[in-house]
Amino acid sequence: MLEATLFLLSLGLGAGVVLAVASRVFYVYEDPRILAITDALPGANCGGCGYAGCGAAAEAVAKGEATANVCVIGGTDTARAVAALTGQVVVEREPKVAWTSCTYGVGEADPLFTYDGASDCRAAVLLYGGSKVCPIGCVGLGTCVKVCDFDAVHLGDNHLPIFDPRKCVACGACVRACPKHIISLTSATERVIDEYTVDECTAPCQRTCPTGIDIPAYIRAVREGRYEDGLRIIKERCPLPLICGRICPAPCELDCRRNFVDEPVGINPLKRFLADYERLTGRHVQPYKCPDSGHRVAVVGGGAEGLTAAYYLARLGHRPTIIESQAELGGILRYVISRDRLPSDVLAHDIKGVLDMGVEARCGQRLGQDYSLATLLAEGHDLAVLCTGGYDSRKLLPGDPRSTDSVAGLMLMIDLLAADIAVRTTPLGQQVVIVDGLGSALALAQQCRAAGTDRVRIVCARPLALWPDDLQDAAALAAQGISVHPECVVAAFGGEGDRLTTLVLEEVGADDPGRPRREQFAVDTVVLGAGRLPELVFQRLDAAAAAAAGSDGRLLWQTVETFRTLPFGGDNGVFSSPEPGRISDAAAVVKAMLSGRRLVRGLQQYLETGQVARLPYAVAEAASVLDVDGVVGVPAVPRNGPAAVATSGNSSWQARQEIPGLDEDGARREAARCLACGLICYQKEAVEQHA
Repeated sequence: MLEATLFLLSLGLGAGVVLAVASRVFYVYEDPRILAITDALPGANCGGCGYAGCGAAAEAVAKGEATANVCVIGGTDTARAVAALTGQVVVEREPKVAWTSCTYGVGEADPLFTYDGASDCRAAVLLYGGSKVCPIGCVGLGTCVKVCDFDAVHLGDNHLPIFDPRKCVACGACVRACPKHIISLTSATERVIDEYTVDECTAPCQRTCPTGIDIPAYIRAVREGRYEDGLRIIKERCPLPLICGRICPAPCELDCRRNFVDEPVGINPLKRFLADYERLTGRHVQPYKCPDSGHRVAVVGGGAEGLTAAYYLARLGHRPTIIESQAELGGILRYVISRDRLPSDVLAHDIKGVLDMGVEARCGQRLGQDYSLATLLAEGHDLAVLCTGGYDSRKLLPGDPRSTDSVAGLMLMIDLLAADIAVRTTPLGQQVVIVDGLGSALALAQQCRAAGTDRVRIVCARPLALWPDDLQDAAALAAQGISVHPECVVAAFGGEGDRLTTLVLEEVGADDPGRPRREQFAVDTVVLGAGRLPELVFQRLDAAAAAAAGSDGRLLWQTVETFRTLPFGGDNGVFSSPEPGRISDAAAVVKAMLSGRRLVRGLQQYLETGQVARLPYAVAEAASVLDVDGVVGVPAVPRNGPAAVATSGNSSWQARQEIPGLDEDGARREAARCLACGLICYQKEAVEQHA
């Protein structure tokens, strides 16, 4: 008995020694911060955050790999509790929800073959990409429903996913599971700054709209009587719907698929109907506005582009100020387009809607005379944006049409060539760069040299072989103090106070690996061969960058590129336009709105991340997009229009009063004519409700 007891004691003692040694050898330290963060999380272990449970998410937060709002179901209180443990700051953000770009279910889409296999979208796509003709259409087997842990998505009667924004936590599980990549997370902000892509389900009218409005969506809202929803959809891309509804040339109607049958849907009259509805209610319907970001932006120019840029900057939570040289905002809208076409109360209503979004305006102040670029940056603006129009605008608007050298050192060639004073009496400095304008570049360069300029550089993105003959001999030109830089663009400017001091040239195609990239030069004057200064964006260098440049406390500034966000943008450096090919009158005004919104896209990226990323596969005018060349099964339905208006006796075209728009009954009947087109799908039977 004693021996057995001693044996058990020795066995227990041995086991204890082994366990003690093992505890030392295999000891794993548990970070108390991870334990505390885990306790602060809900403990649901749902995986919505993308990590394998709350413990893994807490570890990622502790390592700095995830932020305090990592938990998608915990809400603000959980984020604040985690932030208190990690020293992070919780900032209010706009909520996101899942959505799909597909508009027609599998039952309505044309079949390619009959699929009889595994009831999983991913498996179905492995078989020739899916069973439908449309290559990006929803497969409709509900894989997105199966992976959602929050009951936020279900399949509709047409087997198209329907998302519940009240339950969606934006975890992205459905996005990752969709093999067609037609589900994404979206917000009002992203719908403002995103562009349509060639692999997205869009209607031809959407792709042709000068401002990029989701036309089928707002027409559907009119058809269903949801007028305020329709206005919000329009204002995601066009902040001046009342104006646009009267002057837009409606190129979208040229691409309407109803043209294959009868007449296009009255897209612009329906937009005007919604805008008139807003005006008659006496208030402005505004979309979601983001929390204050603290960023201040000065927008120079209060025309259509400046108003649009300021509106969307305010929507995204920034604090924009428009500085306009004329006595009132509007530019060409106010001072050029006739009042019988664009009544004053219409203009006033839309401009007030912009200001009500949180935009400050200062009128009667001209850049280069009453203030300078340096004073704007010194006032505390993070960015200063030029939306001043071009030579054509100066000729049309009231005041002195001559250039006022608004940004010191930047001039238009047309101003120098048309000036009453010769180039030799214009202070151009010792280093001059001429950009484009090759037909007159050599003569202007020789005049600059005769006036005492030390060196003149001529820059153009075209190859030298395509330059005029008198610019082909680089050696002979160099002997005259003139150098040529073919296949180069101006990538950046820099300055000190009110002076332009540096210029950066970049070779065309410098994004390609192995190509020379950039070279910086000192410069006093840049002469632009185009008829306008582009939408240049200036920022003040921070204290560290200014000290590194040896500023000794002086204000240094540099440009910010914004148009490399688009695949067809940035080809001409800082002189790139956000939307090439502006034409005159109404189309120019409408395209200026597009330019203002696209400008804000780059600004938003820069203010949030410090970088501007290119958007691949964005739809451009020359982009190849899947489409149809006819429609079948669509009966003809007459177009609805306003009542006829009597004209004045003095003119056969001038109306005695403003031409009326559609009434409510006519608008809803006209909305019912819409075929609700997708990429290649469309409604093949008439809507009986209002047809």
